[in-house]
Amino acid sequence: MNDNLQQLDSKMKGVIEGLDREFTTVRAGRANPHILDRITIDYYGTPTLLNQVANISVPEAKLIEIKPWESSLLKEIEKAIIVSPDVDLNPTNDGKVIRLRFPDLTEARRKDLVKDVKKRAENSKIAIRNIRRDELEMFKKQQKDNKITEDELKVIEKEVQDLTDKYNRKIEEMTDIKEKEIMTV
Repeated sequence: MNDNLQQLDSKMKGVIEGLDREFTTVRAGRANPHILDRITIDYYGTPTLLNQVANISVPEAKLIEIKPWESSLLKEIEKAIIVSPDVDLNPTNDGKVIRLRFPDLTEARRKDLVKDVKKRAENSKIAIRNIRRDELEMFKKQQKDNKITEDELKVIEKEVQDLTDKYNRKIEEMTDIKEKEIMTV
């Protein structure tokens, strides 16, 4: 029983870690190199992550510099950034370095980003609830097969609900923090 609860805890923790990774890709007005984490380029016929073919740095609060290890990759990197739905910035290329300048976010854009963050958080809550449902179904089946008693099932249901509540609170805390970060001018 405890192994199942530990697995449940581990699955829910995975949802939280996934949400945290998603939140790092949301642009909050400051230069954040993690917005480039999902960008891949064609590197000699192989899709390769951008951070594996270039140095990415943040020399100023509103600027990211991308210096490819091979200058022949400049156009490919620039094209990948332009078509990426996550970045939404226009790169400038001086022949050696690509620069991404972050403009100040408008109030409307900030509100759109907050909506996106809340949508991602809600999807994570749904994932947590689905995990809870699957686990409870498994425990109910065990009770039906007389592997656990009805009293044990009640205790397990309470523990599963407590874990669900704990991770839902964590999602709400993360969402509030990200919302404040986005809305701070």
